[in-house]
Amino acid sequence: MGQLDGRVALVTGGARGQGRSHALALAAEGAHVVVCDIADQIPSVPYPLATREDLETTVSLIRDRGGAATPAVVDVRSSEAVARLVEDTVAQHGRVDILVANAAVTGFARVTDIDDATWHDVIDTNLTGAFYCIRAVLPHMLRQRYGRIVAISSGAGRAGMAELGHYAASKWGLIGLVKTVALEVATEGITANIVCPTTVATPMVHNPATLARFCPDIETPTVEDARPRFAALTPMRRAWLEPEEVTRAVMYLVTDPGCTSGSVIEVNLATSASRT
Repeated sequence: MGQLDGRVALVTGGARGQGRSHALALAAEGAHVVVCDIADQIPSVPYPLATREDLETTVSLIRDRGGAATPAVVDVRSSEAVARLVEDTVAQHGRVDILVANAAVTGFARVTDIDDATWHDVIDTNLTGAFYCIRAVLPHMLRQRYGRIVAISSGAGRAGMAELGHYAASKWGLIGLVKTVALEVATEGITANIVCPTTVATPMVHNPATLARFCPDIETPTVEDARPRFAALTPMRRAWLEPEEVTRAVMYLVTDPGCTSGSVIEVNLATSASRT
């Protein structure tokens, strides 16, 4: 018996990285997981995004371990696509109990150098996409008087970060949005919370563009070249989290009996210990 037997979960950005880790853990506890991903490239994003093969791999991993999963190619920047996803999920499974709003993109640029397309792609994916998903699932959660919403923010949602103005804006906004949702549904059996990880070992970080930014003196830097430089940025002297370490916080929130809502859990290698 799993803690989530009979539950239906949506995970956005689920094809790889953190999303894959969250999806695997939800399925291991008995949820039927609808694994959602754009599975396509956004031109303004400076690193390769997940593919349909990545999405199918996540679903196969869940099924191979005895879990239940359905793939869904969805661009969360589209209100219509998100609404259709949720309606199809409820039509097929009768309910939607859990939303993990994980889809996100980023890229480094000073505010003066962020072009319109890049700004909109980051905000529309990270913040507006989460809003579309939350708005779409809430009527169903309200009807069943049960729901668990977890949005993945970032350390950049708690402090400004140079050359990440668009990303930081999206992640700060996500916290305000989810805290507001928590207040609006506080008596309805629904919780809404945020997880703020520091740097995580995913393709969003482990890609040539990001590695080159942190290792400008190395012609073609590797992950191992970058490791000590990232480690120097954290009080614990660890370069980054593994996705599964973020998933522990997600699972705490989705299995909580309903006592925690409107909260931000930081999984941060002590990076925010000196901030108020």
